[in-house]
Amino acid sequence: MQNRHGVISVFSMAATALAVVAFAFAGSSSEASQASCAPDNGGITLPHGFCATVFADQVGSPRHLTVAPNGDVFVALRRSRSDSASFGVLALRDTNGDGVADVRKRFGEGAGTGITLHGGYLYYGDDTSVMRYRLPEGSLEPTGSVETIVHDLPRPRNHPSKPIAINDSDQLFVTVGSPSNVCQAERAARSVGQDPCPELDNYAGIWLFDANGKNQTQADGQRFATGLRNTVALALNPVDGLLYGAVHGRDRLNQWSDLFTDEQNAELPSETLVRIDQGKDYGWPYCYHDPQLGRLVLAPEYGGDGRRAGRCAQMEEPLAALPAHWAPNGLLFYTGEQFPERYRGGAFIAFHGSWNRAPLPQGGYNVVFVPFVDGRPRGDYEVFADGFAGEDVSPGGAAHRPSGVAQGPDGSVYVTDDRSGRIWRISYIGG
Repeated sequence: MQNRHGVISVFSMAATALAVVAFAFAGSSSEASQASCAPDNGGITLPHGFCATVFADQVGSPRHLTVAPNGDVFVALRRSRSDSASFGVLALRDTNGDGVADVRKRFGEGAGTGITLHGGYLYYGDDTSVMRYRLPEGSLEPTGSVETIVHDLPRPRNHPSKPIAINDSDQLFVTVGSPSNVCQAERAARSVGQDPCPELDNYAGIWLFDANGKNQTQADGQRFATGLRNTVALALNPVDGLLYGAVHGRDRLNQWSDLFTDEQNAELPSETLVRIDQGKDYGWPYCYHDPQLGRLVLAPEYGGDGRRAGRCAQMEEPLAALPAHWAPNGLLFYTGEQFPERYRGGAFIAFHGSWNRAPLPQGGYNVVFVPFVDGRPRGDYEVFADGFAGEDVSPGGAAHRPSGVAQGPDGSVYVTDDRSGRIWRISYIGG
């Protein structure tokens, strides 16, 4: 299990010179393509040998995205501050292979996060529903009318997003986030937790539905896993076909000032990377993960003292611990052949960035890589792409905030920014 205070290998060298390079498209019918790297990689830093183009800019508030076999990119949009009418699905196409989209189409309704392609359909998850559009192969726009797969899902104020994933058995997985920080009896400092927590009946877990069903409600589905406060970063691993998530941990441990200082609150608890197995309980709200102890411990709202495990000894431990409050929003298991071999099978996680690490500096606002071997993390995470926030690393001042990450058919990786509406395409050029 990863310890926050282990050695962190951080790549900070950026490919900053303008380069025009030719590279073969692995898994694509195209023999080669010319990609012009942005002079400054669109404002981000990358490891040596990588470069980025600004695939699209000022597109609204892009969240998750998915890439078709022909390279078309489909993006879930939320309402942005600058354009309250900008939501639904954005379709993008690069017609000349320069790494920049030159065709844009818009369709759909609802402020969304979840999006995936499956069985000739584009599935789209807004805050209360999952819909699908018939999408002919090679088309940027759907045909026929929208179909409602699931509707009237709970919409908690704090964690409304509905990330989705669909496996080869037509099982549709949907995140339903928690409505609270830790299921307290009152929204007040030192309020005890409700025990048992009634929120777990309909929130803080993953629900399973039939991807081909129509007009399902939450009651028609099945609670697949529980005790997951808010799993925005949700993905199937193509290597083993299993479901994984990177989970937002709880906040405000320092409201129990006799147990935790502000500095401790900044480092606790871990954001966690978990394999989501059917029927498992991952501990929220009763437990949180302490990266120093390397295990789950009992929350103070439920009688914990900062060390005691209690009932948490029976909960499912995470695969890896990641820095506190960084807010993981996107997850991708890399299967391409364009990046060096060490990246194959590993996980990229897009971190939206923290708001409550004071008095320590805010953190996140980056994309990290977690190496995997035999279905488990191996070694420490590495910061892969950084510099998104710019000089002001804070929610209000950041220039960009990573939200989604996806792989193209040629092995390039796309990253969205829901702050300023930018999408990057990251490629490996060697050197």
